[in-house]
Amino acid sequence: MNFVALTLPLSPVKNCQLYQKFLMSEGTYDLIILGGGPAGYAAGIRAGQLGKKAVVIEMERAGGTCLNWGCIPSKALLKSAETFQNFKHAEDLGISCGDISYDFEKIIQRSRGVADQMGGGIEFLFKKNKVDYIVGRGMVRTAEEVEITEGKDAGKIVTGGKVMIATGCKPRSLDKVAVDGERVMTSREALAMKKQPKSIAIMGAGAIGAEFAYFLNAFGTKVTLVEMLPKVLPVEDTEVSDALLKSFKKQGIDCRTSTRVDKIEVKDKSVVLSMAKGDDTEQLEVESLLLAIGVVPNLEGAVSEDLKLELDRGYLKVDENYQTSTPGIYATGDIVGPPWLAHVATYRAIQAVNGMFEHSKPIPFDAFPGCTYCQPQVASIGITEEKAKDEGFDYKIGKFPFAASGKAVAVNHSEGFVKVIVDEKYGEILGAHIIGSDATELITEYGLAMNLEATVDEIHGTIHAHPTMSEALAEAAAAAHGEAIHI
Repeated sequence: MNFVALTLPLSPVKNCQLYQKFLMSEGTYDLIILGGGPAGYAAGIRAGQLGKKAVVIEMERAGGTCLNWGCIPSKALLKSAETFQNFKHAEDLGISCGDISYDFEKIIQRSRGVADQMGGGIEFLFKKNKVDYIVGRGMVRTAEEVEITEGKDAGKIVTGGKVMIATGCKPRSLDKVAVDGERVMTSREALAMKKQPKSIAIMGAGAIGAEFAYFLNAFGTKVTLVEMLPKVLPVEDTEVSDALLKSFKKQGIDCRTSTRVDKIEVKDKSVVLSMAKGDDTEQLEVESLLLAIGVVPNLEGAVSEDLKLELDRGYLKVDENYQTSTPGIYATGDIVGPPWLAHVATYRAIQAVNGMFEHSKPIPFDAFPGCTYCQPQVASIGITEEKAKDEGFDYKIGKFPFAASGKAVAVNHSEGFVKVIVDEKYGEILGAHIIGSDATELITEYGLAMNLEATVDEIHGTIHAHPTMSEALAEAAAAAHGEAIHI
């Protein structure tokens, strides 16, 4: 046989590319994917559906940050908080519950269990679609080769026809503030916190900050939410942000907008923040600090130093086919830049795979839903009223409060409203914004309408079942023409 050369002394041969390729006996893949999150695992499954041989390389468990340390476990925590709050207010529905207690450790454990269950589901889908799965860290060497640099397969080379980088993002931290998981946390450490802090400062009032503020406050932690910009959920419509701020303050969350943090001092049993708002300064001492100040691209160790891929502010730059500056190497998901949303990452990945294997040309997206799962929930799609003004649109507003919805009042969730921004001339839906119970579920109707280029009149003309929360969507559409019945 021709393998005699492998009997030579191993010290010089172990670094031999031929030897490494021999060890990786799976053969050549059609697609090698770095990262097993919503982009990576979706890309692998879609490639499998197209009859292609794909492999997903993921350092941790399948599902990536979203499933293991983000979207899914955080929603499990929020459900516990919402349920606890519902019991506390059961008297409003004529139900006496007595003293209600909770086990914070069990709440955290349940969320971890949900993540584990869903991770196992992704691994099942890999098997179902004949997608290989390597637990380890990969580094792209060329458009045809990926080296496994960490894990049990370290040192091996995986070869393929195409490579996709879907390594996503990681929480942004501060250079001079060490994350220890107790005094200072990012969202990852917060999802596995050992005990509930009595007080916490949360830096950043975006979706992650708002969700953790609601969760911890619901169980009695004294929460101070600090945001440098003038409003909470800065990317949302101002009217929605103002409504959430009012609700958070009513719930007991101390919200500090237009406030910067100038200094952070970590002590043995507390964290001291030196804050400033305009000319006013103050110090805040809390038990813990949660950094929810955004994300940064997760490219460290993913690309060989010899391979120069073009970047845009640290993110991989791609063309309309999701191909990088090096032919044969693609990138998708959060690693190509905002919006950093799991559903957008999955969409991008599927479009990229369809395109690279000539199944269909990638379709760009213009509108995508953004969701925040605190209570009240916030969801939106399209442009805000502020942007409509800035871009010179001739528009009108349709707005309907849940307080006028029979179903919302009946289920004791009458907080919030639906707001739709409509082109004056043609009735095109430019944007939709919802704050209230089930907002993250309701937004899909407006997303579908915008995708089909439906007008606000077609939303109004669609019969919505009564009584439902979704009736508010039709009433808001009608309100754009002054035709809402219930206001």
